[in-house]
Amino acid sequence: MTETQPAPARDDPGRAVPAIELTGVEKTYHSYGEAVPAVRGVDLEIGQGEFFSLLGPSGCGKTTTMRMVAGFEEPTGGEIYLHGRSVTGVPANRRDVNMVFQSYALFPHMNVFDNVAFGLRRRGVAKADVKARVGEMLEIVDLTGRERRRPAELSGGQQQRVALARALVNRPRALLLDEPLGALDLKLRQAMQVELKRIQREVGITFVYVTHDQGEALTMSDRIAVMSDGLIEQLGTPREIYEHPATRFVAGFIGTSNLLGGEVTEVSGGVAVISYGPDGRIEVPVRDGPAVAAGERLELTVRPEKIGIGADKPADDLCGVRGTVTEVVYLGTSTNYNVTTSTGADVVVFLQNATGADDIAVRGDGVWLSWDPRHSYAIGAPQ
Repeated sequence: MTETQPAPARDDPGRAVPAIELTGVEKTYHSYGEAVPAVRGVDLEIGQGEFFSLLGPSGCGKTTTMRMVAGFEEPTGGEIYLHGRSVTGVPANRRDVNMVFQSYALFPHMNVFDNVAFGLRRRGVAKADVKARVGEMLEIVDLTGRERRRPAELSGGQQQRVALARALVNRPRALLLDEPLGALDLKLRQAMQVELKRIQREVGITFVYVTHDQGEALTMSDRIAVMSDGLIEQLGTPREIYEHPATRFVAGFIGTSNLLGGEVTEVSGGVAVISYGPDGRIEVPVRDGPAVAAGERLELTVRPEKIGIGADKPADDLCGVRGTVTEVVYLGTSTNYNVTTSTGADVVVFLQNATGADDIAVRGDGVWLSWDPRHSYAIGAPQ
């Protein structure tokens, strides 16, 4: 493969060609004579027209992964394919992708129309076609009528949409977005999440979105790859990742999750039973989860909104754990209870205030926590 000529497409006629594919991709930096791995053997397929998010904390490797797809970084190992052709070694300007950064990088001396038209003019597109395509794109991003304004005369959300229009007007086969909403305030960021998803549906191209914000990823994505320490911890739909975290890291990073554990006393009918403190009992479905036997320790997670709280011991068909309320926080739409269980674990409970949640318990009360066993989710292998 030469630097300017992509490699032939992968030879597998029965296989649907992903928009983006990474096979064994690694990236190692060298600092003061020491090798520092940033991405470690990532395998990933992103489908045509998919809204895909790389999610994780700072330093997990998500931005490095995106920069390798864009061509701004070369992998230390592995291969990157765009629409079935290897682009490893192909410069960024010869890859059919565009990238939108958090800083937007608009030209301050140009108006909106000229910012969006810049790439088309550089490519020698006819004047009439430039006008038509820019007008079409400004309509999609809801900026029609603002063509003559300069970036300084626009709000942050409008500047973001100009940056999107400039990237999309060249009709790339994939758009890469590196935390593009990070500079916006909360309300505008939430509004732009909905806008981004709408724009992606209208243009129909693949979006790859890098973020550390779980809410953004859950709101917009068709699928999410949760990354930690250069590896993909879990890959799935927002619902799969939220409801069924595969690892302790994912359970703790995505939303708020309560981590509990104990020794399994019996396994029957695909359900593991854990005796939990005085009179407490937790049931955990394990039919499709980790193999577990009586006497082994099992860790599980249950989401705060799945848990009920009350003074009375729950019915036998529910999981029940005793504890003491340590804090009550009123949040308008809900009330949050912090409860320390009889075994010393800290549990958070979210109750909607439509149910009169603020009258249920006060700090210092002894309570029972209860939930449907199907909301217990076993994590990983027995410990």
